[in-house]
Amino acid sequence: MNDLQAILESRLQAAVAKAFGSEHADADPAIRPSNNPKFGDYQANLAMALGKKLGRKPRDVADEIVAALDSVGLFSQVEVAGPGFINLTLDAETLNTQASAMSADAHLGVAQADPAQTVVIDYSAPNVAKEMHVGHLRSTVIGDALARTFDAVGQKIIRQNHLGDWGTQFGMLITNLLDQGFDPAAGNSPGELTKVYKDAKLRFDNEPDFVERARQRVVKLQAGDEETLAVWKALVEDSKKYFDTVYQRLGVLIQPEDAKGESFYNDRLPGVIDRLEKEGRLKKSQGADVVYAGDFKDRDGEPLPMIVRKADGGYLYATTDLAAAMHRAHDLKANRIVYVIGSPQKQHVDMFTTMLYEFGWIDRPDSSGGGGVRMDFVGFGSVLGKDKKMFKTRSGETIRLVDLIDEAESRAESAIAEKNPDLPPEERKRVAEAVGVGALKYADLSSDRVKDYVFDWDRMLALDGNTAPYLLYSYARIRSIFRKGEVDFASFAAEAFAVGEPAERALVLQLLQFAGVVENVAETLEPHRLCNYLYELATRYHRFFEQCPVLRAEDEATKSARLALCHLTARALERGLGLLGINVVERM
Repeated sequence: MNDLQAILESRLQAAVAKAFGSEHADADPAIRPSNNPKFGDYQANLAMALGKKLGRKPRDVADEIVAALDSVGLFSQVEVAGPGFINLTLDAETLNTQASAMSADAHLGVAQADPAQTVVIDYSAPNVAKEMHVGHLRSTVIGDALARTFDAVGQKIIRQNHLGDWGTQFGMLITNLLDQGFDPAAGNSPGELTKVYKDAKLRFDNEPDFVERARQRVVKLQAGDEETLAVWKALVEDSKKYFDTVYQRLGVLIQPEDAKGESFYNDRLPGVIDRLEKEGRLKKSQGADVVYAGDFKDRDGEPLPMIVRKADGGYLYATTDLAAAMHRAHDLKANRIVYVIGSPQKQHVDMFTTMLYEFGWIDRPDSSGGGGVRMDFVGFGSVLGKDKKMFKTRSGETIRLVDLIDEAESRAESAIAEKNPDLPPEERKRVAEAVGVGALKYADLSSDRVKDYVFDWDRMLALDGNTAPYLLYSYARIRSIFRKGEVDFASFAAEAFAVGEPAERALVLQLLQFAGVVENVAETLEPHRLCNYLYELATRYHRFFEQCPVLRAEDEATKSARLALCHLTARALERGLGLLGINVVERM
């Protein structure tokens, strides 16, 4: 389909060129959908900037643009308002044509990248031998939504789950398991992850002899000792299986083969240090090897170093992150690397990103964003309880992610049983899984990711407001129309759209923004924009449903056109929710 936004921009730029000369044809039309129908369907705000450039009053500039504007086959009304806003009202046939084109397009109008770029996205990143907890929720669901969105705009996606599978803690874990008689050759599981970790940590905190043996075990692990490596591998594989069960329950697309733990980069770390040394970038600070880059300062205003090798010769996260970025840029051929990590890590990511660009290890994108490797930090806030403190159990422990999923599904099932007691038990369970997990994810994604948000079961499971249940109910409501009308939803093909009533017009205008919103999320990395769009779409659909009879329309042509509008709305809701990792349901 032809991009409506692009068509509007082209017409306005042609009018600017006609009125003021071709040298001004690249002026940004600054077109935005209108918030109020009395200001038209779209509003252009280019006269302000152009007037300043030309040294003329914006209102006069706007008048000349409108006089030169070709409205044929596009606008039913164009007017200048206020100090120079240009209000654009589309004619009904344009809306009908655009809606038909969107309906006929498998991508619902979302442009496909040509050529496709390779996006490597780093998200989730749990630690081996530890339970996934509520702290992993945001990285996991935000990363999954962004990966789905990149795929929707035609990018090549490479998911990277940067597991914490290496380090000194494995000395105590492995030592304790061996003391308990664990034999990896027997094919047994190391046991329940939380217990494995807590038992080892208790001994590490209370038994000096155990501490020394654990430290020696770390040395053996790093040296490749066969027995030690066998236990370590058992821990890693058992953890991966556990992580996979959580991802499947969350409906997250990350796969076991996407895991690239810290251990994957071990062999590359000496090369990082060697290169820094050869380039004369290594400095000493209290016995450690450090690197300076950019203009980062400590609290005292002194240059802030990044430690890449401790005084005892051990490597740090920074060293691993440098190696990982090099692997992604050069081996995986990434055009863009996206890090979905908590906001407190922003300075760390900024520092190693600056190093890579300044040292010329990775090419920096040009001013237009092209060439090189674009590196994006996707920071996010914390999940808080109603007391505005970190969300924890009553006993003060971090909440396990599986427990959160269990409770979401249980609460959803109770609500569904109350609302629709006739729903068969098996179907009710399937619906509860979709609604519960969907509510959990949507509450997270609908919040501006850089902010903390308060976890509230009642709000996230509400059937009204900007919630997953409200959107899922909107989709189910549309499907019920098709069932009542005995119209097969799957094979339905829209014959024509006929926008006439104000509620129909408002709904079509919202539908036509779908592609732009999806493309915007892929660029801004802000999934809440899609959530806000879907909420407004559902809201406009309900107004349409209340004001425009579908199955009882006055004639067959109107009925067919309104069914087409319902069908397209359902597809947009299903596709949009799918990009958020939320499955739709046909009944609730």
